[in-house]
Amino acid sequence: MRFGHPDGTTVHLAYCTNVHPAETLDGVLAQLRDHCEPVRRRLGRDRLGIGLWLARDAARTLDRDPAALRALRAGLDRRGLEVVTLNGFPYEGFGAAEVKYRVYRPDWADPERLEHTTALARVLTALLPDDVTEGSVSTLPLGWRTTWSDGRARAGHEALRTLGARLDALADLTGRSIRVGLEPEPGCVVETTGDALAPLTAVDHPRVGVCVDTCHLATSFEDPATALDALGAAGVPVVKAQLSAALQAEDPGRPGVRAALGAFAEPRFLHQTRTLTPAGLRGTDDLDAALSEDTLPTAAPWRSHFHVPLHAAPAAPLTATLPVLRAALARLAGGPHPLTAHLEVETYTWQALPPAQRPRGRDRLADGIAAELSLARDLLTDLGLKELP
Repeated sequence: MRFGHPDGTTVHLAYCTNVHPAETLDGVLAQLRDHCEPVRRRLGRDRLGIGLWLARDAARTLDRDPAALRALRAGLDRRGLEVVTLNGFPYEGFGAAEVKYRVYRPDWADPERLEHTTALARVLTALLPDDVTEGSVSTLPLGWRTTWSDGRARAGHEALRTLGARLDALADLTGRSIRVGLEPEPGCVVETTGDALAPLTAVDHPRVGVCVDTCHLATSFEDPATALDALGAAGVPVVKAQLSAALQAEDPGRPGVRAALGAFAEPRFLHQTRTLTPAGLRGTDDLDAALSEDTLPTAAPWRSHFHVPLHAAPAAPLTATLPVLRAALARLAGGPHPLTAHLEVETYTWQALPPAQRPRGRDRLADGIAAELSLARDLLTDLGLKELP
């Protein structure tokens, strides 16, 4: 979906296909048929943006086989779909029964992360619509904190500098500019937007910046205006933004609230949980640890890294952090100039919801994704953007 900002910028809105993960090119082509096109039809649009997640094997195939790349582009065009952004955070296995800490490997100290991200950038130059010259790729925020070291930090920073040089060369070769954004996430080396300032100012490249995920922003109790203003003051570009909402418990000490939270503790993904205390941020790596270990104080709200559907807040006594998303979007797209032109709804946890809330079958999932995109569309038009054909 495309929107015209009052300053003349075209802002793109997509949804991320990691909600129906596929490891191979055949799987990606099936996604387009079985999921993405039906969402487009529900929205009554001739064209719909999708943020593709391309696993290692699919990315390698597309990067090495021009015929395969042409087939994917043709499939997108045939189904009324367009791609301006890729999700390069998960490397492989995102559809596994247990993802958890695996999603942070390989990290940016591992040469394979650089090679994979470079391949994604090359692929994206060929997938961009004919009238679009800028694309974006989101990536993990350096690595998981407990496996990081000074030596790995030096290797990671050097890899990002090399990436910047490769992106420059790619732009010279193709006439299309691809930017890559580190996506701050709780528990990682770069947990907050503030944590991104030092490594990215050290790398100091205009094509390497930040992907702001509003669920992660909320989970870490960051104020959107303060966070985005700090990025701007440091000259760190917002490459893209992921529109998402976290799970929130206002009174986590109450038994009923803890029971409701427990329904969201599941074995597939990490749900880092945080609370803000007078001494600063406290947290656990997963929701079940917060509930079972009694390590978090209960005097203030808890927020958990569980991407809840934008249009369907959990039942009381739980809520979602949609107000944080609204505040962030107002700053990202509501000012005199947008801070980024690439927005992506990223609710990959539909099938990890408590059983009674999970969509049963493809049709229900398509209904839900279309409803999320409709809400995001309304938020943008409320800010003065105009939906384009």
